[in-house]
Amino acid sequence: MGSQSDRAQGPVVVSVAGRPRRTVSGDQEHNAGGEFVAGLAARKAAARLLAAVIDAKTPLDGLTDHENGHPQYKALDLRDRGLVRAILVTALRYRMTISGLLARRLEKPLPPNATALSHVLHVAAAQILFLDIPDSAAVDLAVTHAKSDPRTQRFSGLVNGVLRTLARAKETELPAALAATDEAPKWFSDRLKAAYGVDKAGQILAAHRHEAPVDFTVKADPELWAEKLGGIVLPTGTVRVEKLSASVPELPGFEAGAWWVQDAAASLPARLFGDVTGLSVADLCAAPGGKTAQLILAGARVTGVDTSKNRLARLAQNLDRLGLAADVVQADLLNYQPEELFDAVLLDAPCSSTGTVRRHPDVPWTKTTADVEKLADLQRRLLARAVTLVKPGGRIVFSNCSLDPLEGEELYRAFLKETPTVVDDPLRQGEIAGIDSFLTAQGTLRTTPADLDLGAPERSGLDGFFAARMRRAG
Repeated sequence: MGSQSDRAQGPVVVSVAGRPRRTVSGDQEHNAGGEFVAGLAARKAAARLLAAVIDAKTPLDGLTDHENGHPQYKALDLRDRGLVRAILVTALRYRMTISGLLARRLEKPLPPNATALSHVLHVAAAQILFLDIPDSAAVDLAVTHAKSDPRTQRFSGLVNGVLRTLARAKETELPAALAATDEAPKWFSDRLKAAYGVDKAGQILAAHRHEAPVDFTVKADPELWAEKLGGIVLPTGTVRVEKLSASVPELPGFEAGAWWVQDAAASLPARLFGDVTGLSVADLCAAPGGKTAQLILAGARVTGVDTSKNRLARLAQNLDRLGLAADVVQADLLNYQPEELFDAVLLDAPCSSTGTVRRHPDVPWTKTTADVEKLADLQRRLLARAVTLVKPGGRIVFSNCSLDPLEGEELYRAFLKETPTVVDDPLRQGEIAGIDSFLTAQGTLRTTPADLDLGAPERSGLDGFFAARMRRAG
């Protein structure tokens, strides 16, 4: 809840010369080697953070957190932070296309230990190909950056030559490169194709090139808030805004607690219970609280459980803004034992987050197949525990924001077979407004970024989510 606000304050997406580009701001003067070089510190920070993502598999959100982020990022002013994040998001979103275009200009591949040089080139190429930054500035800063680093000093001439030829050829080469490239590491692309087929996987990967619109769950009157926020109402009741007019805290209704930011797909699992009026419902792994808020508004008595003290503090802050109240419990779910069993339980489990790549383009680069397998095992154990917390006959909804069947469809089928204490409670066509197109033949829910075509990729799609409903036997 509110997780898109930082992203929403970033640069505005525009179309330039028939290709996606961004308008960026920032670039104050920074000291480099005793001289003031405008914009150099921002480019150095971008390359350093790109290295942390690619080489150390560090999530981008943590690196660019304004309070706890990387020191090199926090040393910049807010405008340059926005520039750095725009460069990083773009370099990750188009990493395969950038890699291919750079490779054409190298006589031989860079050696494996030349990662620092690779990151300098990628940071500059992202600006040249996709950002509204003069090519000459991007090239000159990259050359100065290369000269300032002992690891890349001797390659400054190569940096200059490669980037200048890239700038001259971008108009003719970029469209074909985009059309021919799967914008994902091989492990991720292969798993999508195996799960969805080549065509659907291609549509998902194409959607990942576009920044997600901003979705709002509103307390009441979505038509009114769509008008006030400049958006539309989706069939699910979510208000969608393609381009925000201001930062999230500055929008009408924020202070009054009239809505919260929540992707349309993320709003669906809490609706799968049906009528929860007067029921005691546990939202396990509850922070930051979007689903907790939905359940409260639906009339449930909600207990929000999470292992993280900091995340629960954020949940409490969000509920306070919305004027809503829940019992909040800090506990490890695997050891949590309530005084009384609940009427229903929602487990939105920790996962690989591969359904959120539009918003988090670092995910495919910081995760591996081994991570998916490890997280699927954790989800299976959490789900087994969640079942024990609900009364006999009570509903359990299991969900996550992964595109991988290993964390969704396959996990659920195996869980039903190995768990005699639960029975499938399939979703039915027409049961819940607006979700029929997302229901599978097995009565589970599956969304992808390639779903919900609204005529333009910038306003279409939704996060990848899986959800299933079951009852505790007895």
